[in-house]
Amino acid sequence: MLDLLPDLCDHYPEQVKLLHPVFTSYGNKTIFGGKVVTVKCFEDNSIVKQLVNEPGFGRVIVVDGGASVRKALLGDMLAQAASDNGWAGLVINGAIRDAATIATIALGVQALNTIPMKTEKLGAGSLNVTLEFAGQVIKPGDYIYADLNGVLVSDKELSLSL
Repeated sequence: MLDLLPDLCDHYPEQVKLLHPVFTSYGNKTIFGGKVVTVKCFEDNSIVKQLVNEPGFGRVIVVDGGASVRKALLGDMLAQAASDNGWAGLVINGAIRDAATIATIALGVQALNTIPMKTEKLGAGSLNVTLEFAGQVIKPGDYIYADLNGVLVSDKELSLSL
């Protein structure tokens, strides 16, 4: 399967909410999805670092970085840790770095842009909070699906065997 979102939109038009088309796919897995774990942070990826080093169980980390593209909320080492620990991917309302290396890691990554500057690690941010960005509300426990066509959210798990 090369395209997931068109099929999900066709089969579940009342259950899917599309995020504004502002994201670019950077990870080696261009199609990914799973149950959402949310993070709200601004130019500090301490909570992201904590999460990617825990078992992911096929879940997706959704990070609201306030749309800042001044500091990267994900780099190659954290992306590798996420892949190694079984996370399906990350959707980041912010920037990443090490884009060429992340493109080789078995992980889905959607973000606004790239920037080579790393973040501070001051322990700031919130875990498992309701987020609102890209025109949608995303809650912990929702489901995110992404491919090269975009990103969508659903409050229910959608069957991928269409």
